[in-house]
Order: sequence, then structure tokens, then C-alpha cells
Amino acid sequence: MSAAHGDHPKFLQHHFHSAEQQASASKLGMWLFLAQEVLFFGGIFVAYGVLRFLYPETFLAAHAYLDVKMGAINTVILITSSLTMALGVRAAQTNNQKQTVLMLALTILFACGFLVVKYFEYSHKIHVGLVTARSFSATGIAGSPHIFFSLYFAMTGLHGLHVLVGIIVLAWILMRARRGDFSSAYFTPVENAGLYWHLVDLIWIFLFPLLYLVK
Repeated sequence: MSAAHGDHPKFLQHHFHSAEQQASASKLGMWLFLAQEVLFFGGIFVAYGVLRFLYPETFLAAHAYLDVKMGAINTVILITSSLTMALGVRAAQTNNQKQTVLMLALTILFACGFLVVKYFEYSHKIHVGLVTARSFSATGIAGSPHIFFSLYFAMTGLHGLHVLVGIIVLAWILMRARRGDFSSAYFTPVENAGLYWHLVDLIWIFLFPLLYLVK
């Protein structure tokens, strides 16, 4: 048994019998994690739907205070980052280390760009006083604007936290890619990181119209 284990490739963990078994287990774990993330955000989306139904005028008036252009820019940034992530996974699958590193670096760059845009958005909201309940009366928004903006900060803040986590994970994957850890025989970490990143992008694709394009 020990001799057989000695023939295992370096990337194969000792508790797996084959690379295929390890890859399948890793993907299953990632899909279960993503399912939990969908349930987590699903509850917030349900809360949004209920509150929008209860306060339609407030939501319609309050969303006008969001910058659609910045939201659209961030949408383009994340969609482009999904493309670079997919290209990075493909490069790892085809033993193209240079392109893997480049695509991962670009994905991280786009993710940082997303957070920079979000920083300017948040800074403007803080500057005009759309943070504390006391300041909402000065906006002239009818109803309960604090409900809309509480949802806005909760939903975009949690999504931004996921983007930050994605940057950290992708930076770790990038370091390993530069070290030459990935090849056509072993690219599961890159693929799993890509699955996570695509979910982050998908969540934003729902957030953008719900928050910025309320009609």
C-alpha cells in the first residue's frame, strides 16, 4: 500500500486514491458551498421583494439617489472579469502557465477596480447623508427611505465582502500559478476559484437591476 502511495503525484492528497477522486470531491465541496451562498443571498432577495411590495413609492423615489452610471461600470467590470477568469481556467487546463498568470492577474485587477468604484459610491452616500436615519428627512423622499438604503448597504456591502474574499483567494491561486503548481493534470483549485468568482458576478447581475433600475 505504501509503495502504491509513493507513486501518487505530488498534488494528490494522501486520503484520495486517484486524481479523479480528489477532483470530484473538491468540486462537490465547492458546489455545496455555492449552494449555501445562494441560500444566504436568497433570504436577502426575499426580504427585498417583500419590502419593495410594501413600500413601492419609497423604493421608486429612493433608487434615484443611486448612480446608475457607476453601477453600470461595475457591471461591465465584473462581466469582463468573468471572461478573464474563464480564460485563466482554460489556460491552466492547457498547460499555458504564462496565460494562466496573466488572466488571474487581470481578474484581480478588475475586482480591485470594482471595489474602487464602490468606494466612490459609498463616499458620496456618506457625504450627502444617506447613512443615518436622522438625515433621511432632508432628502424629501416620501415613506421610509431608510428601509431602501439599509437594504442597499446590506446587499452591496455583503457582495463587496465576497469580492474582497475573492481577491484574497485569487491572489493565493495566482502565487501558486506563478510557482507552476497547475497543469492539465491538476487545475482544480483554479476551477473552483473560478466557480466562486462566477457566482459573485452572477449575484451582482441581479443586484444591479433590483437596486439601480427600479421601475
